[in-house]
Amino acid sequence: MDVAGKVAIVTGGGGGIGAAIAHALVDAGARVVVTDLDESGARDVAGSFGDAATALGGDASSDDHIDAAVRLAESTFGPVDLYFANAGVGLGGGVDTDEAVWDLAVDVNLRAHIRATRRLIPDWVERRTGYFVSTASAAGLLTQIGNAPYSVTKHAAVGFAEWLNITHFDDGVRVSCLCPMGVDTKLLRPDGDSASEEQRLMQRAVESAGAVLTPGAVAAIVLEAVADERFLILPHPEVLDMYRQKGADYDRWLRGMRRYQTSLR
Repeated sequence: MDVAGKVAIVTGGGGGIGAAIAHALVDAGARVVVTDLDESGARDVAGSFGDAATALGGDASSDDHIDAAVRLAESTFGPVDLYFANAGVGLGGGVDTDEAVWDLAVDVNLRAHIRATRRLIPDWVERRTGYFVSTASAAGLLTQIGNAPYSVTKHAAVGFAEWLNITHFDDGVRVSCLCPMGVDTKLLRPDGDSASEEQRLMQRAVESAGAVLTPGAVAAIVLEAVADERFLILPHPEVLDMYRQKGADYDRWLRGMRRYQTSLR
């Protein structure tokens, strides 16, 4: 897909990967609705793009917000061509994680994707065009030491993206799934000293596994993958080798991950 002239929605666009994707899209000639729970952050990002972008604050997992974002895109720019389901949360730890944290992770990391496609797929199938990009994580292919809700919901996001690709490819709908390891965002490196021990363990695991990329570097790779209509987007190519090793000998991989976790404590 050539994104020039296309209309896109980017959730979680007030910073990090989302802001970088919005920037790359505008640079490539797209028009963008930037949404974020942090409305001021979304407006700051969109405001830097002039007439090529607009902003909306709200919860990316809310049906009402998704509908409002689509209607804003349609009334400002035209029908939505691309949807980047980029908003995500990384709270949580082990089996003692509170139910409310699990609910939040499931809503934002998974149900937001389901609800967005429920709103968009009928129109895309009718038009025989449309592109959905799921921001999952290498954790969705491997695992995430220190954070059960993140690992589980990112696995689910990958599974849903696979299902969408299989089910609607012949309808003209394209789907990609972004699975990076470390990216220099607040999700990996939160401000202040408020991180729990589980969050610090998660950070150590990610930072020691490979290079921590800038959001801009990830966004450039995302747009290249969209242009190629490539499903799996791996800013860290070594993730594919890790995934192959996991599938080749699951028990050996689990033993290795247990040793790796012990080394981080």
